[in-house]
Amino acid sequence: MTATSLQVTHSEEETTNVARALAATLAAGDVLLLSGELGAGKTAFVRGLAQGLGIDDDEVSSPTFTLVHEYRGGRLTLYHVDLYRLDRAATDELGLDELGVADGVLAIEWPDRLTHTLGPAVRVRIDIVDASTRRIELVPAT
Repeated sequence: MTATSLQVTHSEEETTNVARALAATLAAGDVLLLSGELGAGKTAFVRGLAQGLGIDDDEVSSPTFTLVHEYRGGRLTLYHVDLYRLDRAATDELGLDELGVADGVLAIEWPDRLTHTLGPAVRVRIDIVDASTRRIELVPAT
């Protein structure tokens, strides 16, 4: 991914398709920071990443209570993190900068909770337009 992209989707399936296409461009060590309101479609986006990486997307769910889910079986491991329930101070001790570095992709929901940067990351902003429409902005890592 080399340039900022803005896409409008009209269903969860279309949102998943955007993520599936992005997954084809990802390499080991890539980090994605997913932001948007509750219900915007961040977890649906992660399902699309899983599909694009060749991982069974039926296993993908919001890791709100387990913090980190690890999905294997595709061309890369997908680490899915949800920081919603944490305060900013708690993220320092999670070791997130170590996940995904060697063998996979790290997708973090609610990255505003991070107290430190993880290096270059693709920023994914999902905004709710209406009940089924989403505006997805992808900003490449710099």
